[in-house]
Amino acid sequence: MKAMHSTHSDMDVGGADSGCWCLALIRPVSWLLGGSLVATLGIVVVTASGAGEAAWTNDLAPITAAEWDYDKAAHLIERAGFGATPAEIERLAAMTPEQAVAELVDYGAIDNSATPAFDPSPIWDPGMDPFPKSRADAVRIARETGESMGVKMLPEGESRRLQPVVNKFFFGLRANAIETDRLTVWWAERMLVTRRPLEEKLALFWHGHFATGNDKVRDTRMMLRQNEMLRANAAESFGDLLTGILRDPAMLVYLDNGENRKGHPNENFGRELLELFTMGVGNYTETDIREASRAFTGWTNDVLEFRFDAATHDDGEKTFLGRTGPFNGDDIIDIILDTPVTAEYITAKLYRYFVREDLDDATRSALASTFRDSGYELRPLLRRLFLSRDFYSPASYATQIKSPVHLVVSTYRKLGLDTLPTIPDFGRLTAGLGQTLFNPPNVAGWAGGRTWITPALLLERGNLFRGVLLPDTDGFWAPDRALPGIYSQVGARIDRGMNITAATQEGDSESSQMADRDEDYNTRYGGYMGYVMAYELLHPIPRHTADLDLAAMLQEAGATTVDGAVDHFAHRFLRVPLGAAARTVLVERLREDLGSDRLTAQAGPQQELALRSLLYLVLSAPEYQLA
Repeated sequence: MKAMHSTHSDMDVGGADSGCWCLALIRPVSWLLGGSLVATLGIVVVTASGAGEAAWTNDLAPITAAEWDYDKAAHLIERAGFGATPAEIERLAAMTPEQAVAELVDYGAIDNSATPAFDPSPIWDPGMDPFPKSRADAVRIARETGESMGVKMLPEGESRRLQPVVNKFFFGLRANAIETDRLTVWWAERMLVTRRPLEEKLALFWHGHFATGNDKVRDTRMMLRQNEMLRANAAESFGDLLTGILRDPAMLVYLDNGENRKGHPNENFGRELLELFTMGVGNYTETDIREASRAFTGWTNDVLEFRFDAATHDDGEKTFLGRTGPFNGDDIIDIILDTPVTAEYITAKLYRYFVREDLDDATRSALASTFRDSGYELRPLLRRLFLSRDFYSPASYATQIKSPVHLVVSTYRKLGLDTLPTIPDFGRLTAGLGQTLFNPPNVAGWAGGRTWITPALLLERGNLFRGVLLPDTDGFWAPDRALPGIYSQVGARIDRGMNITAATQEGDSESSQMADRDEDYNTRYGGYMGYVMAYELLHPIPRHTADLDLAAMLQEAGATTVDGAVDHFAHRFLRVPLGAAARTVLVERLREDLGSDRLTAQAGPQQELALRSLLYLVLSAPEYQLA
């Protein structure tokens, strides 16, 4: 049995007597495990027995082979990747700690060529570069030159002479936004199927650290190139990574460095470089920001390529972090890397991403020394982190709230999926929890940690996997194919023969069919045509549900009883031990749903649905929010 279908329209929380096999599918089930982790405003951590000694906290000594076991291997792949199946964890557990960490960190030797490349839609033509900043800008260019984005105004005497230009502008917006949805699905697929999980986990870290949003950049090509640059340098030299991002067209556009010119410096670039990318607040002055910004004047882009414009560069003397000279951008990067606080700042961010929120001064200093002494090479720091006893200590084990992307991808990996489900839509799943790939909330990226958990978000998290385990294929709305809101109404009216003015008015008055207005363009019609034109060129996202057979999964694991089924799901998905009371609730629930203590070898739809209902309860548990 590969897919289950339900409309959810007749579901309640009854048992077998009511004909519903899906307990609590309408509400989250944090009550199920007795509230051991979730309080109204926070999470109390319960750690696994055998997860490490309390004395290991802040101990950077390497873990020994005698201390290495399945739980620690599971912790490593959860943090340095996106989790794994029990068989994959057992393979890591059979290695020494050094071998397991080396396989993850030194991933360059692993053949990853089977990971699919992005297949771009043919939505860009030469006339669209550079794309206007706004509809008003597109119209202004057309009025001044007779064309914009490669589209000419209509001849004198024609109605709505600027309509083709406005249509093209909205096409660019719509096509780019939907292509970004395709890019999101592509990256999520990489995270799922990659043989180099740390590579993708680091790419996700750097995406949040060097946060760039396509809502402003509005060019999926730029976002793809930035993503590829971050991945290529993810575990290499931080200096190369920093130079790469500061020359990256998407970042240059996002921080408006094209407007940073001699005599009129734009401080966005210098401020974010120091505050967010390298040093942190309190380690520089406002003068340092201004002088750094002056050094980066002339750093701009010709659409997809970096360009240095000498005519707009300020080559005068600058004083930055106590040094004086006719510095350019590369000089500023060198000075930043020569400042000890930079290594401490980047080390602390990586530590909080991979280990835990709390970092004491001595641990930060020791790790920063490793980072700095290596010439800002990232692998020595990562090895020391992942081999340290501190990484496996109770303070670190199962104490991290999963980001929405981690939550979804790790679930798919633990399910053993080899293809990303696209029903429900990946981007909508994570966006509902506060994380949208290629569109972080601002230049500071995602705050993470406890900000992922609020009462409202906890409700969403509790119900998140209902659509994965019991997909509603009939009611699914494909965001890359269906006209949203008012534009579907406009399309329907035009199909009925209404003219543009009537079709785009509020309401649906047939008496206005013959009305038309003398105007240069109709904005709402342009918005509608933007979608129509985009759908003609965009490659559709293939839509399919998760390829699941939970009965076969349990049979392969040797779980033939309701107790065995509960224990396997808890072992496979939870890093926090399942309490005795919670386990009893789950066992009794499955026994009631099946009407038996045993699973049948020839599983039918009823048994599969009962197992999916059980797994839904496990994935809804507050414990499952922790990595």
